[in-house]
Amino acid sequence: MTSADLPFHHPYRHGFARLAVAVPRNRVADPVFNAAETIRLYGEAAAQGAAVVAFPELGLSAYTCEDLFHQAALLDACETALQQVVEASRHIAAVAIVGLPLRVEHRLFNCAAVVQGGRLLGVLPKTYLPNYGEFYEGRQFNGADTALATEIELCGATVPFGSDLLFQARNLPLLKIHVEICEDVWVPIPPSSYAALAGATVLVNLSASNITIGKSAYRHQLVSLQSARCQAAYLYSSAGIGESTTDLAWDGQALIYEAGELLAESERFSNRSHMILADADLERLSRERMRQNSFGTSVQKHRQQLAGWRTVVFDLALPESVPGGLLRKVERFPYVPSDAASRDERCHETFNIQVQSLVQRLEASKIDKVVIGVSGGLDSTHTLLVLAQAMDRLGLPRRNILGFTMPGFATSKRTLMQAHELMTSVGCTVREIDIRPSCTQMLADLGHPFHNGEPVYDITFENVQAGERTSHLFRLANFHGAIVAGTGDLSELALGWCTYGVGDHMSHYNVNASVPKTLIKHLVRWVADTGMLGERGSQTLRDILATEISPELVPTDPNAVGSQPGQKTEDTIGPYELQDFHLYYTVRYGFRPSKVAYLAYVAWHDRDQGSWPQDLPDERHQYSLAEIRKHLRTFVWRFFQTSQFKRSCVPNAPKIGSGGSLSPRGDWRAPSDGESAVWLADLERIPEA
Repeated sequence: MTSADLPFHHPYRHGFARLAVAVPRNRVADPVFNAAETIRLYGEAAAQGAAVVAFPELGLSAYTCEDLFHQAALLDACETALQQVVEASRHIAAVAIVGLPLRVEHRLFNCAAVVQGGRLLGVLPKTYLPNYGEFYEGRQFNGADTALATEIELCGATVPFGSDLLFQARNLPLLKIHVEICEDVWVPIPPSSYAALAGATVLVNLSASNITIGKSAYRHQLVSLQSARCQAAYLYSSAGIGESTTDLAWDGQALIYEAGELLAESERFSNRSHMILADADLERLSRERMRQNSFGTSVQKHRQQLAGWRTVVFDLALPESVPGGLLRKVERFPYVPSDAASRDERCHETFNIQVQSLVQRLEASKIDKVVIGVSGGLDSTHTLLVLAQAMDRLGLPRRNILGFTMPGFATSKRTLMQAHELMTSVGCTVREIDIRPSCTQMLADLGHPFHNGEPVYDITFENVQAGERTSHLFRLANFHGAIVAGTGDLSELALGWCTYGVGDHMSHYNVNASVPKTLIKHLVRWVADTGMLGERGSQTLRDILATEISPELVPTDPNAVGSQPGQKTEDTIGPYELQDFHLYYTVRYGFRPSKVAYLAYVAWHDRDQGSWPQDLPDERHQYSLAEIRKHLRTFVWRFFQTSQFKRSCVPNAPKIGSGGSLSPRGDWRAPSDGESAVWLADLERIPEA
């Protein structure tokens, strides 16, 4: 069975693999006890759906045997213990990686044995032996580079031997494993660096690693950075209770990282055996290596070191079901951290990137005035806040911001009032231009039925208003010696929700172009919370946040002061919170729609899954798989089929985050006449429920 044969809600179908790190309670120089505890945890991990289970360094003997490693009785017992693990693996559907001392060519090696399906797949010796401080491994062991043999006889079979081994699952080809041991990751160029270049996606470190003050944090740094540099999952074990405390102490820390991100961490100083599990996204790792062509350049530069690497292929029995669903956190808002402190830092950095970019543009162009259209809605509000800070940094008066609100046929009193209150709070120049007369003239020139009193609110009617606003802004900029600040955001560019060319698509400089709607919402709230505009200004910002997102181009009741706009953007293009999720995983990782839908379902199907902290208003929504499928279809059609021509000629704008930009001069280059057929076809793989 391959991953494609699994049901839609199975993590393995979507490029994930469940990984485990186990820390058994052990006894020094008691391989019988240690093997039994290893096998017990091995079985428990497999029952939880794990494909790979890593154990500590020298776990079958215990690390602290010292000169007992030279006792034949202990070494014989370790080999017998390994045979027991191999036998147990006939009935356990996972790969086990266990540590033990082995005699090879009249020398002793500190080894990792890879076991699966009743077979010993291979043995990897430790490369770097610490012989400083509290470590004396050079007294008992030899390093991997001293070995002459590439095969050994063990457990009744001839098996590969060497630190150059990779282990690949035939029916899960993105799962390719390499093992190094403890000190190997502490050196300037760990063996796992070459293993990653040779194709390994899961790097395993069997460690003992005694604990001293501050060492836990350093382990985190080592493993995080190694997994990030190698674009790999990294499993780290260390010895726990049972190791000798004659001169050392042990905390049993286990870690699982993926591309620099912590997926799971064990309890430390536990008095019992324990285990951690996490689902690593192997497809993500593969795509990151493909995207970063410097990874491929590194492969080319180290071809000689990689030429001799050997791959052992095996068949992995994929679990038919996995308890607990996907074992990893999927953020509902990938552009907006759910943690309050991280969110505050994200908003601070984003805001300052935007301000500094605009300052540079104004200084370079020798222009000291900016024109902006202020609608009383979210995007223009945030742009105006950025303009205000830019003027402050340049030492220019805020009245150099020429703010124009331009009511049209559908402008509500609510948004018009908010626009005026906001501009007054900011302290910019405030002007109002009624665009209805000029729009009426344009509609008359076109022969549009609205001119004759017919309520025809078609795309022409809408775009005449959007175009008239932008035309006024550009001519006002000419007249006042200013530039036009754009307000459109990343989400609108992705969905093509902007009027091309003469409409809100165009400006002289756009500070929001790579900021998604969900982040802009929190940026505005962040400014309100900082009190940057005073108490009244903060209240205006909160009123704007509570206003329905709308282009206000189709008339409803313009006299209802407190009512929401009647035309709702999200009724047409779908909820921004969900479309921003789709955008992130489509652009940042290139995932197919079926995987994006799976991740969205994990994040959004449960109302209480990933809820916001108490410092934010309740924004917990939920979406069924059918709703996700519906809105994802809208996203795919608009993004791939109808909107690229707008993105092919956008104004200059700073790239803000790693989530990507859609500028053709930056992250995204695509043909304007591309087809969406393959993405729409993949949507058909998504069940209705």
